[in-house]
Amino acid sequence: MKGLRNLKSTSVKPSIDTPQSSRLTLAQITDRPGGDTRPLNPSHIEALAESIAAVGLIQPIAVDSQGRLLAGGHRRAAIVHLQATNPTAFSQWFGGGVPVHRFDFDAAADEVRALAIEASENEKRRDYTPGEVRLLADRLRQSGYSDLKGRPKPGQKSVVLALSTIIGKSDKTVRRYLIGDESPKGGQVSSFSESATATARSLTKLMACDDCPDDVRKAAAKLAKLLSE
Repeated sequence: MKGLRNLKSTSVKPSIDTPQSSRLTLAQITDRPGGDTRPLNPSHIEALAESIAAVGLIQPIAVDSQGRLLAGGHRRAAIVHLQATNPTAFSQWFGGGVPVHRFDFDAAADEVRALAIEASENEKRRDYTPGEVRLLADRLRQSGYSDLKGRPKPGQKSVVLALSTIIGKSDKTVRRYLIGDESPKGGQVSSFSESATATARSLTKLMACDDCPDDVRKAAAKLAKLLSE
């Protein structure tokens, strides 16, 4: 398949902490050693699949050197769902492979590192400006999403809920971005989810310290993963 890179074919070797951006076929992205660390939510998978069909995959899936999943279980499941239900959109976005961040270590041999990267990648979302969020909203509207005040009725698709899923922010924050207001009043964190994200970032910095003890890094990884859920 054009543009697809084989796991062994690249000449640029990524480091453990700095992933290489690449593309793999869906079949090359295999399960985590020991299985998923948390159950997948079917409704979240469907909502994510719909948003990916409209705007593509915003955050690449994280894998180890063997293509095993590190972070992005819902994203992978959503792409599988998209392949089965909307092959045209699947071909549009993933005809050349699925975007991944590939880390140069074996997750089966380094469980602590795998947990740390899972927590880091699930927590780490690019910060979008209000203007960028509005552009994403326009693309969603062109794909049949609507600006709804409340929860969508059967058959309706909400721009706000889709954006919340895509960028990992609360509904309240997304609505603020759509009117061009980037920061909460007084500079305060406006929700538990945003406070949890800030805490997870601090834990990620802690895990990245060279002298961080393994038991502390493992505990921090588990807490960061819990907060990301």
